[in-house]
Amino acid sequence: MKPFQYLDPANTSEAILLLAKYKEEAKVIAGGTDLVVQMRKRAVRPKYIVDINGIPGLDYIRYDAKEGLTIGALTTIRAFEKSAELWQRYPLISLAASKLGSVAIRNVATVGGNLCNAMPIADTAQALLALSAKAKIIGPEGERIIPLEDFFIGLGKNSLRTGELLVEIQVPVPLPNTRGLYLKHLTRGSIDLAIVNVTVVITFEPEDKVCKDIKIVLGSVAPTPIRARKAEEIMRGKRVNETLILRTAQEASEEANPRPGSIRASIEYKKEMVKLFTGHLIKEAVSPVPFQ
Repeated sequence: MKPFQYLDPANTSEAILLLAKYKEEAKVIAGGTDLVVQMRKRAVRPKYIVDINGIPGLDYIRYDAKEGLTIGALTTIRAFEKSAELWQRYPLISLAASKLGSVAIRNVATVGGNLCNAMPIADTAQALLALSAKAKIIGPEGERIIPLEDFFIGLGKNSLRTGELLVEIQVPVPLPNTRGLYLKHLTRGSIDLAIVNVTVVITFEPEDKVCKDIKIVLGSVAPTPIRARKAEEIMRGKRVNETLILRTAQEASEEANPRPGSIRASIEYKKEMVKLFTGHLIKEAVSPVPFQ
C-alpha cells in the first residue's frame, strides 16, 4: 500500500475544503470496506485520505409522515438491517441491507460509501433507486439534491464534483398498496459478489387490481444499476395476468446489458436470470392480489 497523509476533518465544511484543495489526490473514507481493499490491491493510490467518520450528525435514520425517510450518509448497513421502523415502513431497504456481505462488513460499511463506490452490484443502491430516492450533496458551491438514478454515471463512477460530499439520502413516502421485493443471485454465499440482482416495486389500484406503477431495477447486468423502463411500460396501467408477467420479464431480460467476458457468468446466463427473477418477483408481489 502506497504511503498517504491521513486527514481528520471536524465537520463537513472542513471536509469540503480538504477535498476541494487536494482534488483527485484525495479519497474519502467512511467504513473503508471498499477503499481499503482497493488500496491494498493498488487499484487506487491516494496521497490523502479524508476520514469523515468523526463528523457529527451524519449517522441517522429519520421518518416523517409527510416528508418520508431521511438517512445520514454515515449510517451503517447493519443499522438498516436492525431498524424496526425501516422493517415496518420500508422493508425493501432492510431486506436489501441484510443481503450485503457478512455481519462484520455490515457493521462498518456505510450507505454513503456503498453508494459512492458506484458499483452495479450494490444492494442498497438498487432498493433506494427503486423507491425513487434522492441524494443530498454539499460542496464548495452549496447544496444540491439529485435523483439517485442520476448519481451513478459509470462503473465505479458517481456524479460528485470536486470538493463535494454525499451527506443524505431522501426517500419519499411510498404510495398505498405498494410492495417491494429483492432477489440476489450468488454462487457461494452472502459474502460473494452477485451474479444478478433484481428489485421490483409495484403499486396496485385497490379496486380493479391494475398495476398503477412499477419500477424494475437490474443490478450486475450493466455498468450501473439500471431501470428496465420498457418492461415497466408493459405493466403500467394494465390488469396483471400471467401473460403480462411473461412479456414484462422477457423485456427486462432484453434490456439487461451484461459486459462480455464476465468471470462470474455469461451474457446469456445473466439475461436468463433477469427474466426468471423479474417474473418471480412480480408474481410474488401480486400474490396477495388475486388475478386471472
